[in-house]
Formats: sequence, structure tokens, C-alpha cells
Amino acid sequence: MKNGEIIANTRIQGDYYRVVFHAPEIAASAQAGQFVHVRISDRLDRVLRRPFSIHRVEADGSLEVVYKTVGAGTRELAQLRPGTVCDLLGPQGRSFTTPGDDVVPVLVAGGYGAAATYMMTRQAVPKGVLLLGARSKADVILVDEYRAAGYDVRISTDDGSLGGKGRVTELIDGVLHDFAGRKLRFYGCGPFPMLMALAKELRRTGQGGELSIDHVMCCGVGACFACVVKVKADTPEGWRYARACSEGPVFDLEDVYVE
Repeated sequence: MKNGEIIANTRIQGDYYRVVFHAPEIAASAQAGQFVHVRISDRLDRVLRRPFSIHRVEADGSLEVVYKTVGAGTRELAQLRPGTVCDLLGPQGRSFTTPGDDVVPVLVAGGYGAAATYMMTRQAVPKGVLLLGARSKADVILVDEYRAAGYDVRISTDDGSLGGKGRVTELIDGVLHDFAGRKLRFYGCGPFPMLMALAKELRRTGQGGELSIDHVMCCGVGACFACVVKVKADTPEGWRYARACSEGPVFDLEDVYVE
């Protein structure tokens, strides 16, 4: 466990915020797809930590997390001011693997899943594509950061308020057409239904990739089995439970069990 002093905690838009910690030990080893487990409060009714994907780290030891206020814990986090010290556990979990220099990374994110895939823009040498899906324009975030990193950003919203109207998986055929003859590898993060739809689409088109499946976590270290997901296994059922916090949150597409 390490202390992380809050440097900044600001609203991005709507219910979305960015908190920056000074956490040099964690920042020095963090990889794309990993997370930090944050203890927000010392209150006895909120003893569980909250897991947050690591959005960005810098050489000065800063570590950024992008989050949405969806419950009491994140609402309390949004109220913390610079100078507040939080207890951090991390970097936790299995990261995305870095593609070869001849592979075009295609990042597929749903909502603030875009926070978890951003570090791939630094980890992977070739510039790639971000397919960003959201319910509406209000849930589309971090676009400028991806474009500044040299990524081709393609957006799809459920209501058509920004980009194309429809599911983010509907953008895949366009990428396959535009990059015909190139090696592609897909990296996904977002709501579980989106990830399962992405897995089916990638298998249909014969593409490889990795999915960040971050179910609700309690302990964050693989002890409580609260965050299990189904992965393929040589069992009568054809699957077993894997702990997202320690065996994931990133899983190879070939290992993911899709019903």
C-alpha cells in the first residue's frame, strides 16, 4: 500500500472527473490496462476500496484516473481537494500486451472505458484507431487526448447525437476495409454486454485481441472471488471462473467464454 497525494481533482464534463495523484512508485511501473485500488474514506460504512483504471502516468510521478460519479464513493472522491492523501494499492492486475511494430492497434472503448485504453497510445509504437461508443454525446470523453496522440477517432452513439448512430461494434467493418492487408489487434474496455458483443464480432471476422473485463471488485488482490468472470477451460461445462482483479482484468480474446 502506498500513499497518493491528490494534485488536482477536476470535472471534465457532466458527471465525469479527472483526479491526479502524486504516486511515483506506482507510476513508475504502471502499464496500460492496470488499475489502482483506492481507499477513499476512513468511514466504517465505506471500508471497501474502489478500483479505477490507470488513465495516464508521467515521469514526474503523477498518476491520473478518470471516473464517473455513480455512487456514494465516487461522489465523495469528487469532493476531495488537492493535498488530500489517499491510500493506494497498485498497480494491480494484468495489463494489455504491446503489439509488434507492424501491428495497428485498434482500441474499442465504451464510455469511460476510454480511460483504460489510453496508455496504449504510448505503449504501442504504431498510431492506431479508437472506436468510441457511448449512450450520447454527453458520455463521449477524452477525444482530444486521443487525437493529440495521433489516433484516428471514430465515434458511435446510441442516440446519434455524435458520430454514427448505433453500437460501437458496427464500426469494425469500416476499420477492416480501411486497413485491408494490415495486421490489426483489438483492445477493448467497456460495459460487459459491449465486450461480449465485441468478442463475438472479432471472432466472426477472425481478428485477435484482448478485453479488459473489470467486474465489481472488493479485495482487489484475488482473495474474495467477488469479481469472477467466465473463461474457457477443459471442464464438463467448458468454462471456469477467473478472478478479474488478479488473473485479469485483461484477458486474451481466445480465453474469454462467450455464451
